[in-house]
Amino acid sequence: MSDLMRFVETFLHLDRVLGVVIQELGGWTYALLFAIIFLETGLVVTPFLPGDSLLFAAGAFAALGAMNPYILFVTLVIAAILGDTVNYWIGRNLDGKLFRVKPEHLEKTRRFYETYGGKTIILARFVPIVRTVAPFVAGVGQMHYGRFFAYNVIGGVIWVGFFLLLGYFFGNIPVVKKNFSAAILLIIFISILPGIIEWCKSRKSPPKADPPLAENVA
Repeated sequence: MSDLMRFVETFLHLDRVLGVVIQELGGWTYALLFAIIFLETGLVVTPFLPGDSLLFAAGAFAALGAMNPYILFVTLVIAAILGDTVNYWIGRNLDGKLFRVKPEHLEKTRRFYETYGGKTIILARFVPIVRTVAPFVAGVGQMHYGRFFAYNVIGGVIWVGFFLLLGYFFGNIPVVKKNFSAAILLIIFISILPGIIEWCKSRKSPPKADPPLAENVA
């Protein structure tokens, strides 16, 4: 089985994998989840790591008593905030010179800033890829750090709390539990839906010149 197929298989059966991980690692599972969320939000080159679906699955296992929901929440909020912070400073200090970011990812994120301004840092949490690229672009655009940090904290708390609670209260409903992989795919689809809508709009609308990036993130 190729690495790609193995990744897809793991992603589709995240519930089983996470259960095995909890059994094998015990308390170290918190550290593993911390690392995944930190990397997914902290490095602009790792937007492929699971975010929303992992939080949902973790919430479901917390409801079963396999993990402490309070420790889980605090751990993953810290990971999300630190991830965005590191991503911001990478963009601000290195100006992206050491990273190759796909132009379409940058373009999508710039459109978010055009529409929502600084609040993009909060809203982007719920959109895969944009979630990873947004703090990087904020750093490149020299967004004031105090303002960025405030949005970062608010967004991290809302994002982690929302999906953990979603998994906690709905992940173990019989119909959801029986079709957990389908539920994960639905969450992924809902997450990328705004990006699909935005892409369709951009296809219909004539291209327009982007304002300077520093103005977008101010």
